[in-house]
Amino acid sequence: MKLPLFALFLLAVLSPRIHAQECPDRSAYEPAREIIGDLGKIVAPNGVQEAYAARIGGIDQWVNVRGQDRDNPMVLFVHGGPAAPIIPSQWQFQRPLEEYFTLVNYDQRGSGKTYNSVDPDSIGDSIHIQRYVDDAIELAEYLRTRYGKRKLVLMGHSWGTVVGMHAALKRPDLFHAYVGIGQVINTRENERLSYDYGLQQARAHGNAEAVREMEAIGPYPGNTPITRDRIIVARKWPQFYGGLTAYRDDSTYYYRAPRLSPEYDDRDRCAINQGSLFTLDRLLPEFLQVDFTGVREFPIPVVMLMGRHDYTTPSVPTAAWIEQVRAPYKQAVWFERSAHMMPWEEPGKVLVSLLEHVRPRALEGERSKY
Repeated sequence: MKLPLFALFLLAVLSPRIHAQECPDRSAYEPAREIIGDLGKIVAPNGVQEAYAARIGGIDQWVNVRGQDRDNPMVLFVHGGPAAPIIPSQWQFQRPLEEYFTLVNYDQRGSGKTYNSVDPDSIGDSIHIQRYVDDAIELAEYLRTRYGKRKLVLMGHSWGTVVGMHAALKRPDLFHAYVGIGQVINTRENERLSYDYGLQQARAHGNAEAVREMEAIGPYPGNTPITRDRIIVARKWPQFYGGLTAYRDDSTYYYRAPRLSPEYDDRDRCAINQGSLFTLDRLLPEFLQVDFTGVREFPIPVVMLMGRHDYTTPSVPTAAWIEQVRAPYKQAVWFERSAHMMPWEEPGKVLVSLLEHVRPRALEGERSKY
């Protein structure tokens, strides 16, 4: 069984190799990176392809902007993790989206290139959910000014949905719509559902090792503190049985994506693991308290993309939440062949869903400024 290496809330299975600080030499991949970079080059006359550091929340945060037509609606994508940046894997799925949207990805504080841009000790005290929310809001304001947009589409994945939901609720005036992918509604309920699925699958497959490990931490989450070690066990087996990527016992395609990224060098790739370690313990207590079940009114259109097989952030609480919430527009979209990694697993359906439920509202909202 191959174990994931990246951030706990997205992957929740940490290999001992994450503690190593050396940066492997990946120069052998450079010819492939050059091909991917050439293919992904934006050459359309009205396109935009920019990468730069923006001063957000008092520090430099790394921003990547791509689109075939700068007049298209702009999407601000809040990545998962925490500290699991999307920039080094965007080459795997994003190019079709760039024909209809301008995509903005950024490495959040403590993540990837942003981790490398600042002394980590200087920002340790700032690693709190509210600071991430304020960063997203400040970046949205910056992007509106820089690119002449009235509003943006806000989209989050996994951990990024915690930041995104809070940002949309706090500053709905900045956004045409909110899109949650692998939405977190209630962390403790997610943990329970994920654990129950993993234990049920382990028993059904006669996996004595998995049953033994999971029963040792049960009942889960129960009344015992949810420690990192308990979460590792609780997530390990659900993800082995397809709860991260449907029908797969691992997601090697995703973990190895940075090796071929034209956006990252070796130091940046190493910063992914380093940033995960840096942010993990600081955010875990707050993350375990996340609960949006009491949100009954949502101020902007909301679209939830839900993987039928997602047992990393299980979709059942999300479906129940969107059923009862009142919003100007709401839509739940089920992905029948996906777990948690919908943009990678069913990229075509992600595009079609955004074209049907999001782009028309963004276009209408931008036109209203004239």
